Amino acid sequence: MTEPLILWFRRDLRLTDLPLWQAALATGRPLIPVFILDDQTEAPGAAARMRLGMALDAFGATLAARGSRLILRRGRAAEVLAALIAETGAAGVMWTRAYDPAAKARDTAVKSALRERGLLAESHPGFLLHEPWRVETGQGGPYRVFTPFWRAVRVLEVGAALPPPARLNPPDRWPASDLLADWRLDAAMRRGAAVVAPWQRPGEAAALARLEDFAGTRLAAYAAERDFPGLPATSGLSEHLTYGEISPRLIWHRGRRAMEEGNPGAETFLKELVWREFAWSLLHHFPDLDLRNWRRDWDAFPWRPDNPEAELWRRGMTGEPLVDAAMREMYVTGRMHNRARMIAASYLTKHLLTDWRVGLAWFADCLTDWDPAANAMGWQWVAGSGPDAAPYFRIFNPAGQAEKFDAAQAYRRAWVAELSRHPPATATSYFAAVPRRWGLDPARPYPLPVIGLAEGRERALAALAQGKA
Repeated sequence: MTEPLILWFRRDLRLTDLPLWQAALATGRPLIPVFILDDQTEAPGAAARMRLGMALDAFGATLAARGSRLILRRGRAAEVLAALIAETGAAGVMWTRAYDPAAKARDTAVKSALRERGLLAESHPGFLLHEPWRVETGQGGPYRVFTPFWRAVRVLEVGAALPPPARLNPPDRWPASDLLADWRLDAAMRRGAAVVAPWQRPGEAAALARLEDFAGTRLAAYAAERDFPGLPATSGLSEHLTYGEISPRLIWHRGRRAMEEGNPGAETFLKELVWREFAWSLLHHFPDLDLRNWRRDWDAFPWRPDNPEAELWRRGMTGEPLVDAAMREMYVTGRMHNRARMIAASYLTKHLLTDWRVGLAWFADCLTDWDPAANAMGWQWVAGSGPDAAPYFRIFNPAGQAEKFDAAQAYRRAWVAELSRHPPATATSYFAAVPRRWGLDPARPYPLPVIGLAEGRERALAALAQGKA
C-alpha cells in the first residue's frame, strides 16, 4: 500500500483555491487531513475559539461529504505529528504557511525534525495574495507606508484561483480522532455563546455565497456607504478570511472583474483586502508589532495601564453612545464595524489615555474575526505609535462622528437599549450575553460620560506634548 500523506490544516479550512490540495494530490498518495489544537491554535480569545470550533465543524462536514475526514488531535504539534506518522506510516506532512512569529517558529522546528528523519515536509502559500518577502521597495526591504504598498501590489500578477479538487484520495484505514465536542472550544464564552453563535456563518459554502451576494448587491455602494455603521454595507468576509474559509485570491479576482466592469466601489474594496496584506507583511518583518510600539519614540508616551475607566469602556458603559454601541455590537455579534473600531480605539487611547495594548487584548477576546496582524496594526494606527499611523492629534470626536455617520441614530439605537423606550432585540441581547457579575440592567438610566469630550481631547494633547518633550 502507498504510504499516506498528512495534510496539516490550520487557518486554511477550505477546498477551493488552496494550493495545498493541488500539491498533495500531485503525489498520488492517500491523504489524511488533520487539525491539531496546540498552543498556537488555542491562543486566540474566547470568541475566536468558539468560532474556530464552528469552522472545524463545517470543514469536517465538507470533507465527509466528499468521502474524506478531518482528524482532530490535541497537543504539541511536533509530538502529535510524530504519533500520527507512527500510527499511519505516513511519508510526511504538508501544510499552508503561517506568518505570525509563534507559528513560524513552530513550523520551522517541525519541518527540521521531519526532514532529519528523511520524511517529506513542505509548506505552501494560500493565506495571502503574495508572500511577504515578494513585495519589497526599490531599495529592498518591506514597505512601511500603505499607499506605496498598494501601488506595488495592484500591478503584481495574481495567479488564477484553483478549483476544488475532484477527489480527496482517502486512505484505506483512518487513525483515531478526538471528538470536537470534547474540546469545548466555546466553554470560555459561557452564557455569551448562545447569543454570539447565531451571528456566525461558518464554512466555505457560506463564504462563497457571501462574496457573490456582496458583489451583486452592495459592492457598487461600498465606497459611499462603508463608513456608516448603521448600514449593511460591508462584505462580512473578515471572519472567513480569518479561518481560511475563502482565499484572498478568489476575492481579488472577483473585485478586479468588478473594477474592470466599472463598479464604483470595487477599488476601495480591493484596497481593504490589500490593507490586510500590508498588515501581515509588517507582522512578518516586525514580529513584535502586537507587543511593542512600532515607533520606539512612543515608549516614553504617558499612556495609562489598565484602569477603572477602561473597564467601563470594555463594558460599553462610557456614557458616549457611539462608543458604547460599538463595544456592545462586538460583544453580541463577535464583530465590530470598521468605522466604529476606529472611534472606540481612539476613545480608549486618547480620551481615556489608555495603552493600546489594553484595547488590543479585549478585542482579541471578543472578536470572532480576530486577525493578529490587522488588529495590531489597526490599534497602533489609531494610537499614533504604528506604521503609517494617523497623527496622534487626529482625535475622533464620538459625538461629531455620530452626527456625520449615524445621524438617524440607527446604529446607536440598535445596540444601546437605554436610548429607546422599546429597544430592539439586538440591544437587549447584550444584557443576556454579559457576565452576571457585571450587574448590568437595561432598565437602569444610561450612564453619564466618563469624561467630557473637550476635556479628554485637551488631556490627550497635553500628554502628547509631555511624551514628545
